[in-house]
Amino acid sequence: MLRAVPGVVVAATRRQPGLLALLLLLAAGAQAGVLPEDRADALYHYYDGGGVQIDGPSLLMRKQVGQQFSVFGNYYVDTISSASIDVVTTASAYDEERTEYSVGFDYLRADTIMSFSYGNSDEDDYQADTFNFGIAQEVFSGLTTISLGYGKGSDTVRSNVDSSFEEDADKQSYRLGISQIITRNMLASVNYEVITDEGFLNNPYRSVRYLDPASGTGFSFQPEVYPNTRTSNAVAVRGRYFLPYRAAVHGGYRFFTDDWDIDAHTAEVGYTQPVGAWNLDVGYRFYTQTSAEFYSDLFPYEDAQNFLARDKELSSFDSHSLRLGVSYDFLQDGYQFLEKGSVKLFYDRIYFNYDDFRDIRGGGIPGEEPLYDFEADVVQFLFSFWF
Repeated sequence: MLRAVPGVVVAATRRQPGLLALLLLLAAGAQAGVLPEDRADALYHYYDGGGVQIDGPSLLMRKQVGQQFSVFGNYYVDTISSASIDVVTTASAYDEERTEYSVGFDYLRADTIMSFSYGNSDEDDYQADTFNFGIAQEVFSGLTTISLGYGKGSDTVRSNVDSSFEEDADKQSYRLGISQIITRNMLASVNYEVITDEGFLNNPYRSVRYLDPASGTGFSFQPEVYPNTRTSNAVAVRGRYFLPYRAAVHGGYRFFTDDWDIDAHTAEVGYTQPVGAWNLDVGYRFYTQTSAEFYSDLFPYEDAQNFLARDKELSSFDSHSLRLGVSYDFLQDGYQFLEKGSVKLFYDRIYFNYDDFRDIRGGGIPGEEPLYDFEADVVQFLFSFWF
């Protein structure tokens, strides 16, 4: 499964592509009292921004087994080409491929659904295993659904530069959610999540910079040093209102905080308009965060403090995302064993602005270089068939 960063899609870094939110929703457990529909999905995703290009396919299949079970399998490939600012300033550009698969099932008993999934992700210097369990229960005649979840991840971090390097990182997540049918036209949900990380939590290739008068540039580099624990909390409120003319508006807010002193806010709003067999979507999302307490773009000297970070995703920054989407439903009368089909195309334009991460590629007085910003394009193309 994807490893999410605070908020939404961030700079599509290694191990944090953040591009398959749509398929993750499809692969997630069903609503309490109803098994997921039998379906097959094929997705192509593409990301281009900040010197990073990521693309690849993902295939998902779901099938009911009897009246109480539904099983799924998902296969996903990332082809990554990176010459991002993090890479070109301290290392060499690289190309690699990441493959991932996940399997799972849902079990329905009366108004309760229990879900279990396992996922494995593999690339040449990083392997991850993830287990997830969830339970959802309908109450108050199906108007309210309460859900609980637990996840555990075990990662192995290696280095292509040092063959002897190998570290572990473990993650646990605890989830609580409540969804409510408020009126015949309005749905709302509240979700809370706690995540604990332990082990090697930084990137073995990334460095920080510090002032060094003896250097020709005025600064030198040393490896990052992170704490080996992290606890984060997030709460999200979302709602959807169905308008009389078949359209719908939706919105949400999410607050994230952790013991690295990062606070993040995400707000989004969207509108969906059906036109015959077509559906048109527009949306906007805003994200902002503060920096980690041990982050600095430029430290005053070598080993300036116990923990050191210059990962731009731990700096203070904000992003704006605009989304356009179109979908078309076909085979409405079915064809042989197929009940219906749909095709969806989504395009996101994302603008990133960093408040305390500087672009050092052009040189200049250390600490006075221009602040970094970039734009990214995300495309998702999805075919779905129900059977």
